[in-house]
Amino acid sequence: MDLGLSGRIVLVTGGSKGIGFACARAFLSEGARVTIVSRSQDNVDRACAALPGAIGLAADLSDADAALAAVNDVEARLGPLDVLVNSAGAARRTPPAELSPAAYRAAMDAKYFSYINVIDPVVKRMAARRTGTIVSVVGNGGKLASPIHLPGGAANAALLLVTAGLGAAYADSGVRVVAVNPGMTLTGRVEDGLKAEARLAGISEDEALRRGLARIPLGRAATPEEIANLVVFLASARASYVTGVSISMDGAASPVVI
Repeated sequence: MDLGLSGRIVLVTGGSKGIGFACARAFLSEGARVTIVSRSQDNVDRACAALPGAIGLAADLSDADAALAAVNDVEARLGPLDVLVNSAGAARRTPPAELSPAAYRAAMDAKYFSYINVIDPVVKRMAARRTGTIVSVVGNGGKLASPIHLPGGAANAALLLVTAGLGAAYADSGVRVVAVNPGMTLTGRVEDGLKAEARLAGISEDEALRRGLARIPLGRAATPEEIANLVVFLASARASYVTGVSISMDGAASPVVI
């Protein structure tokens, strides 16, 4: 299926690892012109070496000025963005007894503001041009409260509300805003979650993984490539009537109507 993304200008935040990296590679395979952003220049360099044709930038997107500078840099090099994919930042998973107000604030900086600081200037510019798509990789922790993911889940929930709100607010401006909510996915971030769950339950990390997989009716975790496949489709004209919604990808682990 030709998704019509050849030559499109795409920015992928968090594109040096995990789901973001898989998204960047998928867009490149469709012929898009891709820039990735990560906090670490070393990570950017390694990712770009594995992503021929990609451009890389290092920036701390939790800083609004740095995020705006990154957007300006990409558009100065390549032109106006057609697609923004948000996949940067993750809140640490922490058992409830170890939480503090600082942990909640850190989660908002790490996940919520690392997305918002990029979304805000981009959605306004897209609206002025009356075209563009924003896809945010959020997470089902924003819909279902997990004892080890309360600060991060709160940040995710806020992003889901913003997705619905901006999708409605900018629909008549030709801009689509959608979110994808992965469940357990085989990335380095899963290890942090397993460690926190193991501490809370007093079990080994291997047992925490076994229990986590047992809760998934499909019987396995997702791969980053599977999440990227949906992201790329949503960013394409094939999904032209999809906006203001969040789509779960958790292997039916949460069979509820929300």
